[in-house]
Amino acid sequence: MLSFPIASVREVIARGLTDAQANGGFRNPHYGLQPGKDETPGIWLVGDHGIYLMSNGKLPEGARPMVLYADECDPRSNDDWFTVKRSTYGGDDGIDFLDAEQIEAMMAASPDATHLCIAFTPDTMQIFMVERP
Repeated sequence: MLSFPIASVREVIARGLTDAQANGGFRNPHYGLQPGKDETPGIWLVGDHGIYLMSNGKLPEGARPMVLYADECDPRSNDDWFTVKRSTYGGDDGIDFLDAEQIEAMMAASPDATHLCIAFTPDTMQIFMVERP
């Protein structure tokens, strides 16, 4: 299971919206293979060098998106990040689009939650909110 502090998730979503407004929309997570698909407010769950959420607003040339590493899979603070990545997201790199409206509705329905969590099974990805002390 991967977890992300809800306050930081909100910041990533807000940054994507700000970038999109300033730069003409949202980036395509499908490497241009599906033009228009998922070019809406959202966040990307990225499995790469660690696992992180990334803002999806278009960026000016040379700018970098906002990134939020999973508490359990941050290569800057967890020497075992690659094992965590392989056991949760898998060995390949990839991007999964998460709709901002759905994520925000889940956060609003769980006002006491502190973390957005993502768990993987062989066939599904489950997203839920938890409250941590």
